[in-house]
Parts: sequence; C-alpha cells; structure tokens
Amino acid sequence: MTLAACATPPHSQFETPPEPHAQLAEDDDVRPTYGTAALEKALITERGAEATNERRVTDAETKGDDDALRIATADLAVRRRFITALETCQRNSHLCPPRLDDPAPGLDTPMRFDLADWQKMTAELHGRACACRTLACIDTLDDSLNQLETHPTDDVRSDEQATVELTRARECLFRLRGKSIAKPVDPGTP
Repeated sequence: MTLAACATPPHSQFETPPEPHAQLAEDDDVRPTYGTAALEKALITERGAEATNERRVTDAETKGDDDALRIATADLAVRRRFITALETCQRNSHLCPPRLDDPAPGLDTPMRFDLADWQKMTAELHGRACACRTLACIDTLDDSLNQLETHPTDDVRSDEQATVELTRARECLFRLRGKSIAKPVDPGTP
C-alpha cells in the first residue's frame, strides 16, 4: 500500500479523467448484461462516491497528510476513470464493465485448475478487474493475476476463452490506472 501511495503525485486540484484509451474490436467488446436503469443507478451512486472522494482529498490537503493525499488522489482518479467507462457504456454500449457492483476482495470461485473452474475464475477476475474503484483494488487484482497465471496446467493455459478473460482483465486494470494499451502496429502501415 505504501508503494502504491508513493506512485501517485499529490495534486491540489481535482483532475478530470481522460477518455478511455483502449479501443477493442467490435467482436472483442463486452456487451452489458444489465439494463439502462441499473446503469443509471450505478452512475448516480458513483458520482456520490466521487464527491466523497473529493472531500477526502480536500481533508488530506487541509491536514497536510501527504500519504493520505496520495491515496485519496489516486482513488479519486480511479473512480473517475470508472465513471468515464460507465458514461461511455451509457452513450454507445462500449467499454461496459461486466458487473456494476463493488465486490469485496477475494474470489467467489474456488481456486482449482481444472478447465471449468479455470474458466469461471478468469471470468470472475475479468469482472472484478473492471469493477475496481480504488488503486488498492487494482493492485490486489494485478497481484492475483500475476500469481494465477503461473499456476495453470498446459491444458487450461491454452484455453482461448480463459486467455480472453485474462486479457480483458488486464485491459480494464490498465484503463483504470490511466495507462494506454499498446496495440501492435502493422509493419506494412506507413
């Protein structure tokens, strides 16, 4: 947590998050399983949480607590990127997170490496990664992905669906960190 706190410089003004960087091919984009009413409700809730995060930043600035300020600023930026993804989803059904809830840490799926459980686990990781609202959540899921990717046996490691879910989870984590995902360049493109 201390390392994560040091990675974000303090800011005295609230920043508006940039538009999401990653663009997926239409076939690779996740379509929402929830309706517009649930999305609207989630946006209202997230904007309220954004205001709470803004107060945390202001309180940390007032107290001169640099560590709390770094964490609050980082969490506010992540929440704003999550809101941006929800707004993009609302506008054109693109970059929609697979789930709207704010899940507790940990996995609901048992950690077994047979094919069926591996597919469930990677789908859950994808959903949880896209639902992160704090830097601590992003760091925790990034660590989980790093650990889990080293354990599967060859028959589950080569499963295409699980690979897609892990890739999408990484894309969500990158986007919520405010990083762009490098796309391969066609060598024939000028």
